[in-house]
Amino acid sequence: MIGSVQRAMRLLEAVASREQGAPAKQLAREAGLALPTAYHLLRTLVHEGYLRRDRGLFFLGEAVERLSGSGARQKRRSTMKDTLVHWRDAIDAPVYYAVYREGEIEVVCVADTPANPAAEEWADFRETGHAHALGQCLLAQLDDRSRRDHLDRHPVQPITPYTVRDEDRLLRRLERAGRMEPVIERQEYALGTVCAAIPVTAGSSAAAVAFSLPSHQADRLVPVARKLQSEVGGLLGTLALSISI
Repeated sequence: MIGSVQRAMRLLEAVASREQGAPAKQLAREAGLALPTAYHLLRTLVHEGYLRRDRGLFFLGEAVERLSGSGARQKRRSTMKDTLVHWRDAIDAPVYYAVYREGEIEVVCVADTPANPAAEEWADFRETGHAHALGQCLLAQLDDRSRRDHLDRHPVQPITPYTVRDEDRLLRRLERAGRMEPVIERQEYALGTVCAAIPVTAGSSAAAVAFSLPSHQADRLVPVARKLQSEVGGLLGTLALSISI
């Protein structure tokens, strides 16, 4: 064991137990340290950002907050992954989760298996939102201004013979789509692959969960999408957390 690390951790624990801050003498006493040793460790912890000093009192610093934030994000990501794995196994298909963040489509998490691999991202998902179910589902949740802004930056262009041909046709399709209805896409992004996406809205943020199937299983799209939609309320609490990841 490295004694200096143990002593520093005891000081951090002592500071964490004092939300209103504490002076060095009190922290040394609570950590069972000699005052000179406590001063030396406290100065080091302040220098490294794990503590901050204000008017003679010590508080937890930004470095500790970053560590705790990273742990919370990792826990949320793990919980989200478990949720997607559950649905992957339930519907026997790859499952995806994506959010619309800072004007871009971001695939946050994917759950697949070697037997049922995720669709290959052969064209950048961010630039081809008009062609895949996840992107169409996210765009359908945006207001008209945000939607047009996205399409100005990422213009509609055919990438398979089945892709929507132009922006006007896409906008009409998105306007007809119910805000909370599943979006179905058949070989618009990749030949041989069909997809469906379910909207997940948390406040003003847009998100979606989707799955893909080989095109010869296209008859499964609608029933599986409806099954997933019926349970989306249960997913919302878990998946909405990931919007902040």
